Amino acid sequence: SSGINAEWPLRPGEIGIHGVHLKLPPTTTQQELIDNIERLNQDPTVHGIILQVPLDCNTGIDETLCTNVLSPSKDVDGLTDVNAGRLSRGDLKRCFTPCTPTGCMVLIEEAGVDVKGKNVCVVGRSKIVGAPMHDLLLWAHGTVTTCHSRTPDLRYHINQADIVVVAAGKKELVKGEWIKPGAVVIDCGINPEPDATKKSGVKLWGDVEYPVAKQVAGAITPVPGGVGPMTVALLMRNTVTSAKRMHGVTSVGGQRTYSTASFPASHLGGAVRGYSTSAQLARTGLRLIQMLKK
Repeated sequence: SSGINAEWPLRPGEIGIHGVHLKLPPTTTQQELIDNIERLNQDPTVHGIILQVPLDCNTGIDETLCTNVLSPSKDVDGLTDVNAGRLSRGDLKRCFTPCTPTGCMVLIEEAGVDVKGKNVCVVGRSKIVGAPMHDLLLWAHGTVTTCHSRTPDLRYHINQADIVVVAAGKKELVKGEWIKPGAVVIDCGINPEPDATKKSGVKLWGDVEYPVAKQVAGAITPVPGGVGPMTVALLMRNTVTSAKRMHGVTSVGGQRTYSTASFPASHLGGAVRGYSTSAQLARTGLRLIQMLKK
């Protein structure tokens, strides 16, 4: 999915963001990568940094170590141990949260659903989506069950849930008949398969059996076009937030433009002009309600 999503944030100029793509060669050593990250950490004109993983290199770089070299204040994808730890403790005002699960929370809100008191099932426990998704839902006062490859009777847990978030990376793992009638279903899966009938030559499948599930669910995200655009939107919003914090401003407007950088294999730009709030940015130019409401 990284390769599929990687190009989207490279058009930040559409919303007044200056983005820089630093693509390092596959021969880059771990120390060279660390040196580049440290340079960006110290650059006051950079407000957000993303280390695009998995790393496209052949030099045995420790991705976790290098991710934690990022300054937590510029870690706009919320993947450093500092930001992840603050999220796990519920310290949401002092951390950046990963963009995909945060985007899922916006979609749930836009569907008019209050997480408080709801039974929620998260399928998947990755550091990027599943685990932080659990934490965000928990601190929103949901009763959260996390399922994974070792969970027996996955169908049972999904059928009990008012909200289902699936990020397992397996085509149509969740069957439509498992969904509780009226439940909200958020499908984070991106499973590409060759398809000669598509212009791109690839068809994307979600982790949920969409044609059947949409007949049962109260709201459901399609693949593609559901969670993906929200991930990019929240990436932009986090960058704006970082720039505002660094410059001590409460709003971003007029002609002021901030900048950012990203690397090594894609992403991002830094802050906007012409938007009074981060929430406005997240909604601009996006079809946030990709969800099918009945």
